[in-house]
Amino acid sequence: MNEKPYPVHESLLIGTLLTAAAGSFDAFTYLLHGEVFAGLQTGNVILLGIHLGQAQWTTAVRYMVPIFAFMFGTMAARALQLQASKKSRPLTEQRWLIQYELTLILIVTLFGHWLPDLAASALVSLIAAAQLQEFRRLKGGPFTSLMMTGNLRTAAQSLYDGFIRGQQKGRKDAATIGTIILSFATGAAVTGILTTLIGTYALVGRRFVPRLD
Repeated sequence: MNEKPYPVHESLLIGTLLTAAAGSFDAFTYLLHGEVFAGLQTGNVILLGIHLGQAQWTTAVRYMVPIFAFMFGTMAARALQLQASKKSRPLTEQRWLIQYELTLILIVTLFGHWLPDLAASALVSLIAAAQLQEFRRLKGGPFTSLMMTGNLRTAAQSLYDGFIRGQQKGRKDAATIGTIILSFATGAAVTGILTTLIGTYALVGRRFVPRLD
C-alpha cells in the first residue's frame, strides 16, 4: 500500500535537515555564547532557576535573555505567518520564514565576533523560535525539531509496538524517529567540530536550507 502523500516540508528529508540545524543552534550558543541554549528553553529555565536559587543574579540574566528572545521570536514568526497567509502562492509561509531565518543567520555569522554573547544568543533563539513555529509536522503527525524528550518517548513506544507487539507501523515509526534523533545529535557534533575550526562561521557552515519548491 502506498503511503499517503504529504507536503514536501513534512517529509523525512526536510525534518532531518531541520533537526540537524536545531542541534547545531544549541551547540553553537552553548559553546560560543555563554553556555545557553538557543532552542532548548527547558534547559534555560532549569539553569535560570538554579542560579536564582543560588542568588547569582548576573548569571541568571544570561538565561533570561534567550527565553524572552524565543518568546518574541515566536510572536514575530506568527506575524509573518499571518502576513504570508494573505498571499495566494503556495508555500509562501515557509519561504518567508526561511528568508527570515537566513537573514538572522547572516547577521550572527558576519558580526558574531563583535556581538556580545547575550545579543548573539538572542538572535539564534529568534531563529530557533521561527523554525519551531512553522515546521511542526512530520509525515502528517506532530513533530518538534528542537526538543528530543518527546521524540525519545515516541521512539521507545514505537520500538515496543514494533518488536514486542509485532506491529509493522511501530517499526517504521521507530526508524523515522530514530533518524530524527540521530540527526539532532549529528548537528550538534558537527557544530562542535566546526566551532574549533572556524568559530562563529560554524553556524552557516552547518545550516542546511532545503528548497520547498
